[in-house]
Amino acid sequence: MNSSKPYIIRALHEWISENDCTPLVLVNSKNEDVQIPSGIDEDGKVVLNVSYGATKNLEIINEGILFDARFSGVSQNLFVPIESILAIYARENGQGMMFGDNDQLPDPPKSIKTAKDTQDKNKESKKTKDKSFLKVVK
Repeated sequence: MNSSKPYIIRALHEWISENDCTPLVLVNSKNEDVQIPSGIDEDGKVVLNVSYGATKNLEIINEGILFDARFSGVSQNLFVPIESILAIYARENGQGMMFGDNDQLPDPPKSIKTAKDTQDKNKESKKTKDKSFLKVVK
């Protein structure tokens, strides 16, 4: 399955925007695929305003967030890969979501119980239920 992270980011961006708040993303700028103006990050992280008013041509795709924004009056093209996004939240109230460093699902268990295994177990438990251990005393 595809990662759910880009879908969650799109949904939260829409939710934050529809509630008249400013969506911000916290980005790990150490990722070599992050394309942001040099010098705007601090300690390998940067907070970017991804509101419709602060960006132009904003696209949140499965690979990342693409947009144009102005820095010191100069328009810049930015790209932030999905794996570099650490959080998305509203500036006004902090509502949003943080993401862990590794948002991949764990490996599935090696032995997966099948429907037949479950049916067999149900039959066994039914057999023991049918045998009554109480006697009727008159």
